[in-house]
Amino acid sequence: MALDIKQIEELFKDDLERESENRAAAEEDIRFAKLGEQWPEQAKRDREREGRPCLVLNKMPTFIRQVVNDSRINSPQIKVKPVDDDADPDTAEVLSGLIRNIEYSSQADVAYDTALDSSASCGMGFWRISTEYCDEQSFAQDIRIHRITNPLSVVFDSRGESLDGSDWTHAALIDQITEAELKRRYGAKDIKSFREDGATDDQDEDEDLIRIAEFWHIDEVSEKLLMLSDGSVLTEDEYLKPHPELGIPLKDILADLGVVVNRERKSSKRRVKQYICGSEIIETNEWAGKWIPIVPVFGEEVFSGGKRHLKSLIRDAKDAQRNFNYWRSGATEAVALGPKTPFIGPVGAFDTDRAKWATANVKNHPYIEYDQVGQQPQRQPFVGVPAGMLQEAMNASDDMKAIIGIYDASLGARSNETSGKAILARQREGDVSTFHFIDNLAKSIAHTGRILVDLIPKIYDTERVIRIIGADGESKNVQLKKPTEYNGVERIFDLGVGKYDVAVDTGPSFTTQREEAAQQMIELIRSYPNAAPIIGDLLAKNLNWPDAEEISKRLKAMLPPQIRQLDNEEGLPPEAVQKIQAMQQQMQQMGQQMQQGMVEFQKVIKELEAVKSDQSIEARKVEIDAYNAETNRMKLQLQTADTFTDIMQKAMPSVDPVFEDTLSQQTM
Repeated sequence: MALDIKQIEELFKDDLERESENRAAAEEDIRFAKLGEQWPEQAKRDREREGRPCLVLNKMPTFIRQVVNDSRINSPQIKVKPVDDDADPDTAEVLSGLIRNIEYSSQADVAYDTALDSSASCGMGFWRISTEYCDEQSFAQDIRIHRITNPLSVVFDSRGESLDGSDWTHAALIDQITEAELKRRYGAKDIKSFREDGATDDQDEDEDLIRIAEFWHIDEVSEKLLMLSDGSVLTEDEYLKPHPELGIPLKDILADLGVVVNRERKSSKRRVKQYICGSEIIETNEWAGKWIPIVPVFGEEVFSGGKRHLKSLIRDAKDAQRNFNYWRSGATEAVALGPKTPFIGPVGAFDTDRAKWATANVKNHPYIEYDQVGQQPQRQPFVGVPAGMLQEAMNASDDMKAIIGIYDASLGARSNETSGKAILARQREGDVSTFHFIDNLAKSIAHTGRILVDLIPKIYDTERVIRIIGADGESKNVQLKKPTEYNGVERIFDLGVGKYDVAVDTGPSFTTQREEAAQQMIELIRSYPNAAPIIGDLLAKNLNWPDAEEISKRLKAMLPPQIRQLDNEEGLPPEAVQKIQAMQQQMQQMGQQMQQGMVEFQKVIKELEAVKSDQSIEARKVEIDAYNAETNRMKLQLQTADTFTDIMQKAMPSVDPVFEDTLSQQTM
């Protein structure tokens, strides 16, 4: 059901009112943490009027960066997994690689970091998903992920309860553009702003700008679902619809095949619409996916009075920050006033040079004369900064750490820990206290993965070549809808076949994992040097050096045959591996036979040497002939083995090193 402008305005107004407290608190947090507006207005005006300092020593960004940068190190990764019988691991791998390519092409990490930063700063952050044409001459589209820099420009479904926005039925994204831009985008003119009474709390009214609302709404369309006797599931409309080529209803075709309806039930289908609104609806578009393509990242949730309150990382630490500013300002003021302590003298001592004495605390005069009517004027000594002020400032700083849960060790400061394990354990405590922000980000990225898995088959639905990126950052091209070779097997990828689910790995990024793996391997080799020849190729592969891959290949060529057989690095199918193993067994048997022949050969030689001295020439001739016959037989065996080795090397060239190593070991 299509909405009109009045219905859109009513939904927007209801959401704005229900979320007014969260939006007001979020705006205050942004101004406090990001803009440094930390003094109450009245107190600030009074102190400025009196010439007193109002210092802002803002520690909030340090805590926020600790959470955001920790997420950058442990970047969440989307992984697609097959669910039903029609899905397969290779297609899941292609989907995962395509999602990584979408993230890479969109610079999605910037969108994720911006949303998490907003979540920690004001309790909510967002990014959006859109589609765009590949180029000006193409009808093919690509999916992109874009950041939303202003979290208050999003007005979301206030009755939704999910952390990732998956249960939203509507949402709005507000933008302010010029009339020329409005005409360029939509060809519209004479359009006034959406909701003249104000849509966003943080934007000043500008008469030259027109407020546009990009309003998303989900319609639930009822339909009947049918299960057929062959196990397939269709909607009633599909069941009754005529075949496009035969013109006969699918129902009649299936009936001729003996396929009938076994079960039926009521169902609903989600249809997402986009409304571009000013003072009226400018444009209406159908969205290919089934979720609203705006994803939130919320901070800490608190439910009270039937409402959800969204809190930022620094919400409860603002009073401690104000207290810190106050005491540091007081200490600064006390030190600044030290040289301004008054002169004390008898009445009449300051009559001469009265104007200079009146400005002695604010000007540097070369000399000042006084009247000798008694003792000479004396300046009161500076008593120093009150220790209580400094102590209160330190207490306020500790209060901020205790409230947020991030202590000195997590911020990189030295503490009393001496071992590396103790330092990491203390740092991990800070990560645990703020992990719910990282976890909420991971949940939102997982929902993004579900949106993409649902959207990809509808956008990448033609014969085209796509780029996928592996977990190690290596990219390759894959052909869709046509036969293509993948992992040594020819197959056809149709991303719309099968059901897939999404999981998110919140561990370290691939680069970080590789560095950690290399460090652990080095420690293992130090503890167990005999492991170096076995894992040397893996260590070189994980080191971030130029030509590290080449070094790894050379070290791998030196591995024993047993290790290479375990690796099966050539990716041979099981049947080929079994044949290779059978050939190796045959070669081993031949080697054993050759060794036995050599033993017999040596025995004959010894016997001939023994009879040389006491036998007649005729007898020695007989023995020599036997010696020559045995020698020829052994040469024939060696030639047969060499020929067999050559045949196997030509038949299986990819395993030459295995045969060479085995043969050399067996003939030694």
